[in-house]
Amino acid sequence: MGAVAVRREVHDTVVNSAAPGAIELAHGYTYSGHPLAAAAAIATLDLYQRENLFGRAAELSPVFEAAVHSVRGAPHVKDIRNLGMVAGIELEPRPGQPGARGYEAFLKCLERGVLVRYTGDILAFSPPLIISEAQIAELFDTVKQALQEVQ
Repeated sequence: MGAVAVRREVHDTVVNSAAPGAIELAHGYTYSGHPLAAAAAIATLDLYQRENLFGRAAELSPVFEAAVHSVRGAPHVKDIRNLGMVAGIELEPRPGQPGARGYEAFLKCLERGVLVRYTGDILAFSPPLIISEAQIAELFDTVKQALQEVQ
């Protein structure tokens, strides 16, 4: 499910300059309210509520934050930032090879059975909200081990 939001002045400028019959606020929407997509979204929202996943995330956030910040001091770590259950570990780039260190860290984690996301030299984390405290510890222990081997 998605939406497009703009300030009134942007809306009016776009709508008032659109050709007759044109889509005024063209944007990349997916499935355009298809009944199956809508049913899946409603079922997902019901599951989030029934399983209290947002409450669970709020309870796990301090554990997640402590774990991600425990990586500070590992080789090549430039910065760590997080908000709730989302985090980024920025690595110092290799001279003349931006993104190479992040890719190598990704591969080292994958070799240990942990899939992390990387974008350039940033390892990005947004785990499923069903993750356990033990899995959070395993995740960041693996990242620390991988960074010990990254050149």
